[in-house]
Order: sequence, then C-alpha cells, then structure tokens
Amino acid sequence: MNYWPVKALLCALLTLPAMAWAEVCAEDRRGVQVCLPEPAKRIATLSPGATELMFAAGAGEKVVAVVNHSDYPPAAQKIPLVGNHTRIDLEALLALEPDLVITWVTGNPPAQMEMLQELGLTTFAIEPRTFEQVSGVIERLSVLAGTEKEGYAEAQRFRAGIAAIAEKYRNVEPIPVFYQVWETPLMTISDDHLIGKVLQLCGGLNVFGDMPRLVPRISAEVVLAADPHVILTGSVEGTSDDELDHWKSYSGMTAVARGNLFFIPASPISRPTPRLLEASEAVCQKLDIAREN
Repeated sequence: MNYWPVKALLCALLTLPAMAWAEVCAEDRRGVQVCLPEPAKRIATLSPGATELMFAAGAGEKVVAVVNHSDYPPAAQKIPLVGNHTRIDLEALLALEPDLVITWVTGNPPAQMEMLQELGLTTFAIEPRTFEQVSGVIERLSVLAGTEKEGYAEAQRFRAGIAAIAEKYRNVEPIPVFYQVWETPLMTISDDHLIGKVLQLCGGLNVFGDMPRLVPRISAEVVLAADPHVILTGSVEGTSDDELDHWKSYSGMTAVARGNLFFIPASPISRPTPRLLEASEAVCQKLDIAREN
C-alpha cells in the first residue's frame, strides 16, 4: 500500500492553521515595522483621509470606527464615530475593540497616539506627500487588511492615471498659478504640498512654490506682486461662491483681467487619496481654459 498520498494530505492539513494565521507586516510613515499575527479584522481610522484610503485598499467592510468628516465613500458615513482627528474618544474607541488603528502623522495629537500604544492598541501611521506615496500607502494598508488584490489594483489604477496626465501635459506651456487655501487668514500651498504637485502635473507654475512651509500665510500684497495668471480655490462641488470675490477689485492683476478665477471640488483636492486623480483632471481643465484666455 502506498502511504505517500496519505502523508502528503496530513502534512497539508497540519500546515493549514499556519497559513491561515500568517503574520502580516508593513512599514509605516514613522519607519516603524508594524506586524499583526493575521490580517486585521476590526480597523479604526482616525482621519477622513485614512478612512478613504482604507476603503481604497478594499477594506472598507473591516472599518469599525471613524472620526468626524469621514464622508467618503458614502458607506463611511454609517460607521460609528469616535471623536474628531484632534480629540479621540478613547472609551468609545476601546469599546469597538479594533485590532488596528490607522493614525495621521501631523493630524492626530501625539499624546493621544502614545496613549493608544500604552493601552496595547496596534497603530499604523500614514501621511502620503507624493502621488507615489498615495499608491504605496494603499498597498501597505491592503497587506495589513488581507485585501491585496483590491488594494494593489487600485494603487496601479491611480499610478496609471497620474502617469497619463503627466505625459499629456509634459510639454505644455507653464502658466503662473496662485492656489488659495483660505481667505481669512489668506493661505496658500508650497510645491511640497500635494496640491502643489497637482499644479505642477498640469503645467502650472505655483507662484509661492518655493515657500518653506507647506501651508504658508501670506498677504494680498505679495499675491499682487506675483501677478498670477490663474487663481484657484476649492469649494463644495466646485461651484462658484464668494471666496474669490475680494480679488475682483484688483483689475490690474492678470488673473482678474482675463477672468481666470476658478473653483474646483474641495474634497478631492484636499485629501491625499485616489480622488486626487479626479482633482488633477479638474485642475488641468481649468488651466487649459486659462491658456486660451
């Protein structure tokens, strides 16, 4: 009698638990190697961007806790809230028994994040600052959640979309742009900010791109001196509101003289998620209009 098939079957059965409980690891933004004994089943996301990225990684159904303003995708609005990104309700969070907590490096208070670790929770810090980092974060989150197929596919879709835009606008005529983050106080972005990288992708020349801070405060006088040909800002659904009306009195500024005061949807442009692809297409479209004016 040949016992080899039986032995092979027994060996296969003995290895099943090890395969099912295989450890998963990924490096976070802090450079920390985070490991779980098995893919996460109950995930908490402590910023709207983290929530969106977790869904992009194919693990939305595993998210059991979010913070205020986690409004995309719509399914995220049905998940229990545990405070906002600057003040986490630790009692509510612990009650939901997450086995993985996704934090935001500069958005969540360090003291509360240390408290989470002291309480024994596994945290994974993220904050993508480039297009490639957006794809990379999606991939790493999918590894931790055991949803690599969905996550890697979405990451590649985003990479391919950004690459296509880059190729389309590779030799386009540069156009000076001022991006207004906020009216009062007046704030903009540098080229190190992802919004700045979106402007560059579309052939925009950020007039405040070399500023040292990501989101610097500026004055109206320096905007006038820079004389941008385009002024952009975000608004709900990209519809016009009064956020740029104060510039209309400066008729000598090129952007005003040519009517290049544009609005784009605020949510996609303000979060480092795959919707940056949608935001980039909107920005490129506005700059195309400005080049023809």
